[in-house]
Amino acid sequence: MPELPEAEVVARQLGARVLGATIKDVWLGRPDIVRQGLDTLDWYRGAAITGIDRRGKSVILSLAKASDTRYLIAELGMTGLLLFQGVPVRHPQHLHLMLTMDGGQEPELRYWNPRRFGRIHLLDKPGLDRFLVKRFGCDPLTVSWEEFRRLVGRRRGRLKALLMHQQVIAGIGNIYANEILHRARLHPHHTASRLKSERVRRLFDVVREVLTDAIRHGGSSVRDFIAPDGTQGLFTRRHLVYNKAGRPCPSGCGSRIRRLPGDRTSFYCPFCQRLR
Repeated sequence: MPELPEAEVVARQLGARVLGATIKDVWLGRPDIVRQGLDTLDWYRGAAITGIDRRGKSVILSLAKASDTRYLIAELGMTGLLLFQGVPVRHPQHLHLMLTMDGGQEPELRYWNPRRFGRIHLLDKPGLDRFLVKRFGCDPLTVSWEEFRRLVGRRRGRLKALLMHQQVIAGIGNIYANEILHRARLHPHHTASRLKSERVRRLFDVVREVLTDAIRHGGSSVRDFIAPDGTQGLFTRRHLVYNKAGRPCPSGCGSRIRRLPGDRTSFYCPFCQRLR
């Protein structure tokens, strides 16, 4: 299930190998994979890839043709992958979009998404601006300490829910929320606005540490994720609590990792992450 680190790994590989390429052709396997802009699909043939960025869990390609600029947004969703030619995939019937390219290091870029929770968006600049404002909060890798402190202080809900609220903090999903909260020694159900300033600062620092370390290790290959070149993310080996219920807490406290009652996707140490 790709989150911010995996999307960043994808964007960096694309930037290194297809930036500057020209799209010769676009193959669309099923029209409903394009959420917006299907009627503009033909414009992308002959357009040059001039930029590749990440927002939250999505990858954005900027394309230029004559004096016009448009954008292709690939939402990775729960199972979406962007893959180079030659990378084997299970169930090839779930390849929904293929860009044939010239002038880059890769001749083809493919969008594979079996569960289709993510979609493709083909947008002009006003459409992109609306999309970004509607979908994404601050980026946890670039948000300032002052802004982060303010947004945590304004939220009366549970801390884990805040970390995963894409319109507040974009890009953190269940895997990294679990890992961040354990390293910050914070209970998932702690009320965000009740955190003391020093604990908010610790959370701020840990968010950056975990996400940066995950990117450095190629993300986490849980279930389906692989990078565009087919490599798996190695941060999975550095997970401390995610999907480790019953194992001893890695801090050496003597307790064992548990699932949070009533929330089978939350993993925590009842000693290190006491609710107080």
